[in-house]
Amino acid sequence: MRNTRIARWDNSKPPPHPDTVAHEFADRLIAWQARHGRHDLPWQRDADPYRVWLSEVMLQQTQVATVIPYYERFVARLPDVAALAAAAEDEVLALWSGLGYYSRARNLHRCARQVVAAYGGRFPPDPEDLAALPGIGRSTAAAIAVFAFGRRAAILDGNVRRVLARVFAVGGDPSSAAVQRRLWDVAERELPVQGLRAYTQGLMDLGATVCTRGRPACERCPAAGLCEARASGRIGEFPGRRQRRASPLKSTVLLVVRGPAGIHLVKRPAAGIWGGLWSLPEAPLAAGDDDTIPPVAVREAAATLAAGLGLAGARLQPLAPFDHVFTHFRLRAHPVLVEVPGTTALAAAESETARWWSPGLLADAPLPAPIRSLLAALPGEHA
Repeated sequence: MRNTRIARWDNSKPPPHPDTVAHEFADRLIAWQARHGRHDLPWQRDADPYRVWLSEVMLQQTQVATVIPYYERFVARLPDVAALAAAAEDEVLALWSGLGYYSRARNLHRCARQVVAAYGGRFPPDPEDLAALPGIGRSTAAAIAVFAFGRRAAILDGNVRRVLARVFAVGGDPSSAAVQRRLWDVAERELPVQGLRAYTQGLMDLGATVCTRGRPACERCPAAGLCEARASGRIGEFPGRRQRRASPLKSTVLLVVRGPAGIHLVKRPAAGIWGGLWSLPEAPLAAGDDDTIPPVAVREAAATLAAGLGLAGARLQPLAPFDHVFTHFRLRAHPVLVEVPGTTALAAAESETARWWSPGLLADAPLPAPIRSLLAALPGEHA
């Protein structure tokens, strides 16, 4: 009977006052999730806390379709928290390479080691204990507690914020502390007594597939008859807009040193962009007022880099520049190729932070995605 009623909702009626719809919102969402939600995702096959945790961390700021192949490859190589804790950082970063936001991978590794050391390899079921682990915030901790342990806890990821902001007309900048508090209050108020897993999954599914950022499919939404934003004709106003600043442009030169042993790479510091990954030697470039870099400046910076590696006077071959967008800035990279003959010595040829990577090893190397693409497209063969 409930499913029939859902199909016949009259979405033209104004929504009831929010205080009266808590149970109805949850009931509608649970019923909708049973019929229309996602039930065949790889991490839904069991309630293994390790796999739930891994999927939730991967899904932070990343879409499901992108995550699935990474998740499957990760669990095939590292099937449990003990295996992840025992793995080398390079292996973890290599499995993560391409997913972006690499601090997630480093925190994943730290978290696994802490779970093994402090909890004997078993994740704690309490959301507060989970939230105290590296890389697990309040919403992710709640999702793990709900899906893996059946605990009663509220989530508030990006999709859920959008759903709740629209249904209950919570306006304002969603990144502000005041709006965040209001949304958390709504998220906790709407929790049902029963059906927590279906309700939580339903919130995620609704935001990802129906109540989308652009062109939401309100005609298919189980909460359309309760939605204050829809009733007032202001769906586009919720959630409110973030106060964004213009993304600055930073420029750098990348030195691609190629020789008989392969490509010479350096390990990046743990802090900062691409933290802990292997990349190319680089140096910042100062752009003019119009954000352009004169070719002579690229060559001078590349020559300085090459000299620092013991390659003074090496032939420099500029490659096509490329842009890469980070959260807070845009990067314009100017790669320069240097071919190294077998008789040339390279300073610091092998160390913990500088080494040659042969073509066979590069396939599994922990490289930033743009660097991997650059190396794959290199012209010709080395001298």
